Amino acid sequence: MIAAALVPKLTCVLHHQASQDLLVAAKKIIGETIDNVSADLRKISIDLHENPEIGMQEYHAHQVLTDYLEGQGFKVTRSAAGLETAFIAEYSRGEGRRIGFCSEYDALPEIGHACGHNNIATAGLACAIAVKKLLEEGHTTGKVVLFGTPSEEPLDGKIHMVNKRVFQDNVDACMMLHPGNRNGNYYSGLAQHDFIVEYHGKPAHAGGAPWNGVNALDAICQAWVNVGLLRQQLQESDRVHGIITNGGQAANVVPDYTSGKFYVRAPSAARIEELKVKVENCFKAAALSSGCEMKLTWRKTGMCKEITQNELLAGAYGEYFQELGGGEMPPRFIQESKVMGGSTDFANRGGGDDTF
Repeated sequence: MIAAALVPKLTCVLHHQASQDLLVAAKKIIGETIDNVSADLRKISIDLHENPEIGMQEYHAHQVLTDYLEGQGFKVTRSAAGLETAFIAEYSRGEGRRIGFCSEYDALPEIGHACGHNNIATAGLACAIAVKKLLEEGHTTGKVVLFGTPSEEPLDGKIHMVNKRVFQDNVDACMMLHPGNRNGNYYSGLAQHDFIVEYHGKPAHAGGAPWNGVNALDAICQAWVNVGLLRQQLQESDRVHGIITNGGQAANVVPDYTSGKFYVRAPSAARIEELKVKVENCFKAAALSSGCEMKLTWRKTGMCKEITQNELLAGAYGEYFQELGGGEMPPRFIQESKVMGGSTDFANRGGGDDTF
């Protein structure tokens, strides 16, 4: 009877040991696999950095990444989700969890890869190739998918893909690595929405008969001041910022047309909705006071949501990061208490807590 009573306990211990042995073997395979392609990944990263392309125009990056993935044995779908520079690369073996990774590769206008998307691209490659090797070696079953996601800087590429259910129908969880100036596994990205505003006035000679004009530059300048005054009553984590994209054409003509682009950021999508009313009123008031007509257009793809991290994935990442010599991650509450100021369309990927 004693032996019979010990069977469940011994079985549990043996199962735990077997699991530990599999984990050790998996770590070894992952490390060796990434080391084997490390030189390739560095070459690709440098190539993308030296050939920066802005959102939805990443033709070179799309070609380089998809060619490499095909060479690594992935099934590649180019121009996925109706986006010329998006792709899906997948490999499967049997039934099981479907794990996704994202590679970004667009650059910023004028300043190139200042946000490090060339590194995000190769980090995605490394993860996908390593999981594929685990599947090939029989250490697990399921599917790995690498999503090539263009146009992150304008914060719309993944939103387009979400609207086509590219993520929802293909993976159970999705991960992405972003470079930064400090380590962290709980990124507190802000929700974000943006709009274009246009003012239409009436031209006149600025020296000869300015009273005959309706000054569209006055309107956008007044709106700028209104937003500045609004900031006094905003919460410390709210952000409203923008640029004037057209301030008129000639100094001796009363501008009859001006335009600008503005971002609104906040800790949650709900707070963005509140701010939209306040911000729109700033621009409407400027139109009323200047006598101009106004057209305000929010981005058609919709809002970029706040990001919610999966606690299990984040915790595991922190443990392995420390194990590999990266040091201990700051506590979650400290990381999330810092307003990063940035946003990412990765937050829209699942609409839940299945992302990291």
